[in-house]
Amino acid sequence: MIDKYIKELKKIKTLSLEEEKSLWKRVCEGDLAARSKIIESYQPLVFKIAMGLSPAKEQAMELLQEGMVGLIEALERFDHTRGVAFSLFATHRVKGRMIDYLRKTAHSGTVYLDEDEFKSGAFRSILAENGQGPEKIAEEKDILQKVRQLLETLPDKEHKVLCGIYLEDMTPENMAQAIDVSRSHIYRLQKQGIKRLRGMLARLIHEMKR
Repeated sequence: MIDKYIKELKKIKTLSLEEEKSLWKRVCEGDLAARSKIIESYQPLVFKIAMGLSPAKEQAMELLQEGMVGLIEALERFDHTRGVAFSLFATHRVKGRMIDYLRKTAHSGTVYLDEDEFKSGAFRSILAENGQGPEKIAEEKDILQKVRQLLETLPDKEHKVLCGIYLEDMTPENMAQAIDVSRSHIYRLQKQGIKRLRGMLARLIHEMKR
């Protein structure tokens, strides 16, 4: 998954100063296409920041997702008339989101959705809690079926986004077109769906351990 993501990033062209100025003016006018273009153009920055934090393999994509949320938040708060470079403004918020995420996962039970195993249906990397590996959870005979059942209980759009991106190998752009929303909204649905699924899994595991 990460290799494919890198290939997609290489296709993104850096905006010229004039192109970016024009896009920001359009963003202020409510142009959603301009907004999406800026988000897309700064994805390499998010990737660079994430890799600078040396995340574990199973954390890389989720860390990138956190960074994308930070990028969207930066875009929503940025005032291009102040003369500050968006790259500097965004870096602070993106890195802050990532560091907060790493701190939270380092001090609490964490559910990982490993993309390769998710797509293969194995789900062996669902849970890593209090230093214990996911193998202990995999010993439960019906855990995989229960995980699939939980996935089906997600709100419709979150379910479609997770299945589309992780099971059907769709790009965020194609997914956005498929359900008629913006790409930034796809990232939000993806983050919300994973967070919701984590919570349900954590409760399930807690009850199984009683």
